[in-house]
Amino acid sequence: MSGMILVRDIMAKNVKTVRTDDSVHDAVVKMNKFDVGSVIVTNNNRAVGIITSKNILRRIVESRLDASTIRAKDIMSSPLITIEPDASIEDAAKLMVQKKIKKIAIIEKDKILGIISTSDIVKANPTQLGILRELLKVS
Repeated sequence: MSGMILVRDIMAKNVKTVRTDDSVHDAVVKMNKFDVGSVIVTNNNRAVGIITSKNILRRIVESRLDASTIRAKDIMSSPLITIEPDASIEDAAKLMVQKKIKKIAIIEKDKILGIISTSDIVKANPTQLGILRELLKVS
């Protein structure tokens, strides 16, 4: 395991969340306030989905819906794709490719520990060409 970079080593730890019944507008306000591209959606403090900028563009903006009247649960991607904190970043990259996603929540014992994105993986180890090739397939 020496030299292997783990998900816990590169994850963003201050994950922003919204509740399933919060409005999409509330999610957008939070994303803008904290300059993040996604928020995890929770129900009874359990992560159940994710809202990304892409969700908002496709499901709200393109359809010209009112973000203040649509609930987070109505546009979130679910089920939430997760990975353990002790997984390698290579495993995370492979999961992203397999699921065709760009962000993965890090969950341990039903608790949200963090989130990683494809760009986090590239920043952490740009010399690992195998991961880069896999990530390029997702983009």
